[in-house]
Amino acid sequence: MDLDTVRTFIDVMKHGSFASVARRYDVDPSIVSRAIGNLEKELGFRLFQRTTRKLAPTEAGTAYFSRVAGLVEEFELAGEQARDLVSEPAGNLRVSACTSFGPRILAPLLPKLHACYPALTLELVLTDEPLDLLYDQIDLAVRFGVKPEGDLVATRLTPRRFRVCASPGWLDQHGSPQSPTALSACDCLLFSLPGYRAQWQFRRPGEDSFSVPVSGHLRISHGTTMTACAVAGLGPALLPDWLCHYEIAEGALVNLFPDYECTATEFDTSAWLVYPSKAYVPLKLRAVIAFLKKEVGGFA
Repeated sequence: MDLDTVRTFIDVMKHGSFASVARRYDVDPSIVSRAIGNLEKELGFRLFQRTTRKLAPTEAGTAYFSRVAGLVEEFELAGEQARDLVSEPAGNLRVSACTSFGPRILAPLLPKLHACYPALTLELVLTDEPLDLLYDQIDLAVRFGVKPEGDLVATRLTPRRFRVCASPGWLDQHGSPQSPTALSACDCLLFSLPGYRAQWQFRRPGEDSFSVPVSGHLRISHGTTMTACAVAGLGPALLPDWLCHYEIAEGALVNLFPDYECTATEFDTSAWLVYPSKAYVPLKLRAVIAFLKKEVGGFA
């Protein structure tokens, strides 16, 4: 029995359609359907009930899945553990991040990562939608906020810090706000997610935090676009360090309140490297986690 065909069956069971699995493998759905048909002939029973509108596992298919899924996982785990003993990090690794963090932070690191681990194939999945790491077969994800909970393993990549920034041109035209409360009278750039577009939080060491209501004519759903709009002089913006660090260093943006910590939602959040809980963490995953923790540095 061909192990790849059994893997295909397991994927169809998990994703619920031939088309979904075909997209993952970049093949025609008929190839997936044919593989399942051949497996059914070999086994002597139907794995799925097929109609023009629905694909549903048979009772026998469900029972077969419950046995073989764990066996295939153990088989692959055994091979992975053995390879890690005699080789460098190798194979395919699917890494997910938001559409701003990918080009801004990850892309510049890829040449060095490839030089360190030339046998490693990296697949970047850049999306601002929250992915199910198991369903979407993500090996490692970058996530922001408080420590993720659930059946996931999370290791801190770096603390997350924000800055309220504006361009020198905007400051020449409108003047520099003397305190965070002055932002209420400014036409601010707002991130369009709920919770980010009504108020910003500020605090100084040893003092209580306070909220500042903010408003503006422009709402933006994309981080690097927010930075570009701030640089273009469209107003003050609340930006994470990794989206304004270089612009501040080069003078394209000015950090308006360097004595304050600020955030839109919660203080003391971080960037996290998150991966599904598993009995064995493969060498390729451990290597990439260590690389990112070393290279990303003190801002994210």
